[in-house]
Amino acid sequence: KAAGTIAGIRVIRLLSEPTAAALGYGMDRIDRTEPQTLAIFDLGGGTFDVSVLDVFEGTIEIVATAGESHLGGEDFTDRVVDHCLREVDRVLEIAELQEPLRVSRLRAEVECAKRALGQANAASIRVPEPDGRFADSAPTVTLDRALFAQLTESLMRRLEPSLERVLQDGRTGARELDEVLLVGGATRMPQVQRAVGEFFRQDPLNNLDPDKVVALGAAMQANLLAGNRAAGDDWLLLDVIPLSLGIETMGGLVEKIIPRNSTIPTARAQEFTTFRDGQTALAIQVVQGERELVSDCRSLARFELRGIPPMVAGAARIRVAFQVDADGLLAVTACEQTAGVEASIVVKPSYGLSDDEIAGMLKDSMAHLKDDALQRALKESQVDAQRLLEAVRAALAADADLLSADELSRVDSGIARLESAALGGNRRQIMLAMDDLEADTKDFAARRMDKSIRRAFAGRNINELESDSPATRSGETA
Repeated sequence: KAAGTIAGIRVIRLLSEPTAAALGYGMDRIDRTEPQTLAIFDLGGGTFDVSVLDVFEGTIEIVATAGESHLGGEDFTDRVVDHCLREVDRVLEIAELQEPLRVSRLRAEVECAKRALGQANAASIRVPEPDGRFADSAPTVTLDRALFAQLTESLMRRLEPSLERVLQDGRTGARELDEVLLVGGATRMPQVQRAVGEFFRQDPLNNLDPDKVVALGAAMQANLLAGNRAAGDDWLLLDVIPLSLGIETMGGLVEKIIPRNSTIPTARAQEFTTFRDGQTALAIQVVQGERELVSDCRSLARFELRGIPPMVAGAARIRVAFQVDADGLLAVTACEQTAGVEASIVVKPSYGLSDDEIAGMLKDSMAHLKDDALQRALKESQVDAQRLLEAVRAALAADADLLSADELSRVDSGIARLESAALGGNRRQIMLAMDDLEADTKDFAARRMDKSIRRAFAGRNINELESDSPATRSGETA
């Protein structure tokens, strides 16, 4: 959206490539009376993406997406270029630096051979001279389908993890897909079409030019936005967010508000509260990612909610609402429910984040899943310990006279043990120290309750108490 605005274009709507591809292949050929599940396999020159879409009654919803930003047709070309150079005792990495014209022209030859293999079983590749010229006696390399498959076997293996992940995230199986659509020029390669068919257990659709199908779908949507609506042009396009969105809570923990792969536009809200007595402001950090600690996630924005009425810790009700629009813009609003004070901010979660970085963040979260769960449990116990310590200290400041010297000494010792445990990394020790302190202050809490009740009833007789009863208060009924 920012790129379009900078270019002087009024951006009305952003359209994801998988959705555009589904439109390009033709919504008219899809049965609208029955839910349909499509897979969009997009292998371009430099990137690979695969998405699962649900289509029903004109609604197109992306339910999951996966891929690699450093895998595409150019990688397949480089494997063949490297093979050809080795035939003349050269290495691609060195040749690119010392003989750039030769490599450039050889790449063009390989691209032609790749296209030829779409129809023929073999093709010849001329290898130019170091200066880029094609001599009359230029060496030739024969590339057949078997050799091409052998040279690119490791690249083909890199496709499968993303295919498995997108089905897992989309909670579907290969047999449940109604159609598989091919997008991107690299999908013309026979071994790619064969691999896609074998994985999804059906022949993929390739009746349109894979290089143009996304542009065609985008043009169809632009035509619709321009007001040229025809019968049946009633599509609703729904995308998903690639990474979870949330805020920082006490202890540097992440509270996820919108989980990844949620359909957009979407809105979610959650209530939070204050940590300390008399707290009148709340700093809010908006984060993105799948890890449990803020330090391991991506910070999107920070803002502050001021004017919270002073209350005891935990009494304030602060509603934090996340709203993601159809273009992926995130609006975050925090509102204190009693006074109505409000603060908000708008950010673009995907701005400055490449597909490769998104994939890396997802892989990172899976690799640290167990450690993150343990770290979260430890941090939560440390926060609970701090909350208990502050409550006990506040109670002692107000009513320490209710305790004997021995009882006060025992409570002070319990506080010291919990403080020491909270600084350590042993969750079990923290929980045991909390249990001990709660046991040491149980009678103290009961005495404080008795004191509060006596203070509330001091100087009042039974008739006054009865007159305050909800069942007998003037003008009210039970």
